Amino acid sequence: MIATVILMICIAYLVGSLSSAVVICGLYGLPDPRTAGSKNPGATNVFRLGGRMPATLVLVMDILKGTVPVYSSYWMGLDPLPLGFIGLAACLGHIFPLYFDFKGGKAVATAFGVLLPLGFKLAGLLILTWAMTVFIWGYASLGAIIAVCFAPLFT
Repeated sequence: MIATVILMICIAYLVGSLSSAVVICGLYGLPDPRTAGSKNPGATNVFRLGGRMPATLVLVMDILKGTVPVYSSYWMGLDPLPLGFIGLAACLGHIFPLYFDFKGGKAVATAFGVLLPLGFKLAGLLILTWAMTVFIWGYASLGAIIAVCFAPLFT
């Protein structure tokens, strides 16, 4: 069981290290998001650089980077504490990607993906909180911060 946990933590980190923004920008012929726009490899910057479709793909891929390792580990019968470390590893992979000189993004979408297996009600509340904040103040980053602050309360 310990070997499985260690293996899944390593896999989660490696999956998290795949920079969706860099890959999608490369496929669409867009500039490297780490050197253009806000210089942040995330969906918001990709939206600025290339529009809705590339940004949506980045967002979905970043969410899946958190969801897939945690869901997979859950179905393997791992306990909640190891699942937390697996989710953390996916986020750390996004923030410090092995494949991109340890320079990554903020892991907001990946963290959301990690929380998604906890339940769709939680996910819905987080999305609603983010959307309301963005609607009121117009900043996606502020929406993420406020949603993260409310996550423990919602849980």
